[in-house]
Amino acid sequence: MSIQWKGVMPAVTTKFTETDELDLNMFEVHIKAQLEAGVHGIVLGGTLGEASTLLDEEKRQLTQATVDIVKGQVPVLINIAEQTTKAAIHAAQKAEEDGAKGLMMLPPMRYKSGDRETVEYFKAVANNTSLPIMVYNNPVDYKIEVTMDMFEELLKCDNIEAVKESTRDTTNITRIKNRFGDRLKIMTGVDTIALESLLLGADGWIAGLVCAFPAETVAIYKLQKAGRLKEALDIYRWFMPLLELDINPKLVQNIKLAEVATGIGTEHVRAPRLPLIGDERQHVLKVIEEGVKNRPTLPDYKNI
Repeated sequence: MSIQWKGVMPAVTTKFTETDELDLNMFEVHIKAQLEAGVHGIVLGGTLGEASTLLDEEKRQLTQATVDIVKGQVPVLINIAEQTTKAAIHAAQKAEEDGAKGLMMLPPMRYKSGDRETVEYFKAVANNTSLPIMVYNNPVDYKIEVTMDMFEELLKCDNIEAVKESTRDTTNITRIKNRFGDRLKIMTGVDTIALESLLLGADGWIAGLVCAFPAETVAIYKLQKAGRLKEALDIYRWFMPLLELDINPKLVQNIKLAEVATGIGTEHVRAPRLPLIGDERQHVLKVIEEGVKNRPTLPDYKNI
């Protein structure tokens, strides 16, 4: 399966048991809920997937389990977030062995690489895998920006195909389109500017709150694609207080609480993360409660 860089692809959370093991039973419930809602791909091991806490063998388990659950209905991607080029190449090759159909890839972790170093890092991985790559461009959280000039060099690698555009600067969408046309596909990666980004020309949405509200997320994408903008906007406005839970240092805890409310996840996180407590927890629960209480009736978006 080649990847069509479009539609909604959830950056899924990783499910853990009370004893801090992978909870593959709840994980299967979750993935099946995403598929039922009509998502277009599954992204594993990203920020929401608690990538930094996962062992290499756990990443492989998740990839293999997801490939088995999905059974070719949509492509499975895994995120590469490594400290060394050697480890990133190794991760890419293992992902390919395990049945992943694509990679989401961050710049080097911990070391703040320069422009040349960042480009060479991405190119080295691209040259050592046949999988298509989506560059995760998030200088807000990861402190390294992939600029237009850097993409000019990266696109010499045929399998670097897309960007997860998370700079928070929606004008980048127009810059990319003007400079690269359709050569670089754009997946918006920030929930709170997702509809705006899609209307400006982003091809799809790597989403966060989709983890708890998959149908609503896919409905927004499908409605805007069909030109039914008022319907998309009405859902988006209802969704915004929930979407804001994604642009927060505790986004994993926030979204896992939302998954509990909609019955497709658990609250368990892996240390050093801890479950929310006190006023912070009550605030998040109030936002989720209001969202669930006022959950909109969706049109028949699957048949648009």
